[in-house]
Amino acid sequence: MNIDPVRPALQAGDPAALSMPAAQTLAAQLAQALKSPPVLAAFVIFSVVVVLSVLAPVLGTMDPIAIDPGRRFAGVSAEHWLGTDAFGRDTYSRVLYGARVSLIVGLGAMLASILLGLVIGVIAGYFRAADAIIMRVMDGIMAIPSILLAIALVSLTGGTLATVLVAIIVPEVPRVVRLVRGVILNVRSEPYVEAAVSLGSPLHRLLLRHIVPNTVAPLIVQGTFIFASAILTEATLSFLGAGLPTEIPSWGNMMADGRMYFQLQPGLVLYPGVVLALTLLSVNVLGDVLRDVLDPKMARRS
Repeated sequence: MNIDPVRPALQAGDPAALSMPAAQTLAAQLAQALKSPPVLAAFVIFSVVVVLSVLAPVLGTMDPIAIDPGRRFAGVSAEHWLGTDAFGRDTYSRVLYGARVSLIVGLGAMLASILLGLVIGVIAGYFRAADAIIMRVMDGIMAIPSILLAIALVSLTGGTLATVLVAIIVPEVPRVVRLVRGVILNVRSEPYVEAAVSLGSPLHRLLLRHIVPNTVAPLIVQGTFIFASAILTEATLSFLGAGLPTEIPSWGNMMADGRMYFQLQPGLVLYPGVVLALTLLSVNVLGDVLRDVLDPKMARRS
């Protein structure tokens, strides 16, 4: 009789053995979570922001950088739905195109941080010889305040979208590395992993099939918080004048430009500020839901 010694171990904990039932359970839990009014509201708000940013060119917007001195501080009208700023630029258009910048920064920082952090974290968690060196480097990066590191990088290389992305990604990578390393250290002693090692599984198969899948759930949750943090960091940098130039509309530099004229035209600060706050709130709420669904133990502790 042919007995596979790996199969019981897989059924005991290997995520590869129970992928389909787990996916069905996850989908059912997410559907149940969306029935909660706060979660549904967060999902709707975030979806609206995404749709508005993607469809900005066809939603009655103008050129967001077009200057019209004759229309400075124009009020709400059929031509300018949210009025204009100190240079006569359409505020409505700049808010929508600013959403594009924020979502690109958030998504780019999230994907790059997770990819780099996953690779480095797997190396640090599985190969003991590299662990000490890698983690000391990560600790050194984390010792520097992230906003100061971002300001320094942007100041040295200039305020472009790529530079802002790099300035946001660098401080986020060590956090992902520490998360992945912790998961790897716990998983490598599991019975199904030891069984695969004893059977002589190739290293790439061992990592990709038995170890790395355990990092997916915590990385998804971490990714939502990186997404929100990246949007907030970009807005902060732009507000401080160390981010994107004013020629590129973003919520941060819109608020920075409008703060001098708040008493005259408060909408210049309030419109991008409210959209920014709603976006961050919705992402954080959705991140909390994913955390509760993917990590029930943490949900019970919170």
